Amino acid sequence: MRFIDTHTHAWGTDTEELPWQAEVLPPGWDGPYTARDLITDMNSNGVDESVVVTTPLYGRSIRANEYTMRAIETFPNRLWGVGLVDFFQNDPEQVRADLRRVVGHHRMLGVRMHACLEYAEYPTELDRTANWILDDALETVWEEAMALDTSVFIFPKAEQLPMIKEIAEEHPGVQFVIDHMAFPDETTAPDTSPWAAFESVAECENVAVKVSSLPRSAKYEWPYKDLHGYVYALVEWFGSERLMLGSDYPWMDDWASYEDCLSWIEEASFLSARDISYLSHRTFERVHEV
Repeated sequence: MRFIDTHTHAWGTDTEELPWQAEVLPPGWDGPYTARDLITDMNSNGVDESVVVTTPLYGRSIRANEYTMRAIETFPNRLWGVGLVDFFQNDPEQVRADLRRVVGHHRMLGVRMHACLEYAEYPTELDRTANWILDDALETVWEEAMALDTSVFIFPKAEQLPMIKEIAEEHPGVQFVIDHMAFPDETTAPDTSPWAAFESVAECENVAVKVSSLPRSAKYEWPYKDLHGYVYALVEWFGSERLMLGSDYPWMDDWASYEDCLSWIEEASFLSARDISYLSHRTFERVHEV
């Protein structure tokens, strides 16, 4: 069975030609995790393909996605990419041009918005109620994303789920993907507000969800059974046809091995073989038409 890890990161060494703009690194890291490192880990864990999500390490400039693009060109049969863009520029046409440039590569799947972080060149500060994703200035982004038939990946906290529903309803021609199950934490439960707002979001057929980064949210060790209720709820509301599995490695390195980030799915007894096939590759293929 094809296995696609829908959320990883990779970055190179800090060089004059492609410098780090800020040290936005996983806990405990001070050096690179290259595309070749990722491929090695994929090979060791039976992962056929992965999506490299551009790290804020490179900022939002015109070259922010350079490393990701080099990675997917070096490994064109193994890696996909998701880019970053400066969404709030004085010239809306420049925003459109930047979007076109990022997704002009056929293995770049779309662009990401760190909704749960204050909008900045190097997004790092948590703001679980930030509402900048509702800014009218982003109308340019939604229009261009629809015209380009590309995806917008949104990383929210649970309190922001109603905002995502509002955007998805207003822009049914845009494919949205919610990262990391909206990051459950000690303030959430799968059957109560604010996280249970996912049930309402599921009414929007143009929204899919990454079941990813579980070790960082879990209270208990592998297979993270305290989070299985969240996964169960998402299957009930979205159906496995709109869910996809991701590791968030190596950002998880402080919490879990690469294998652990993905293999927990084998211990989720409520998932059928059909569910696992969608989470493992079929949803990715359907959403991104590959």
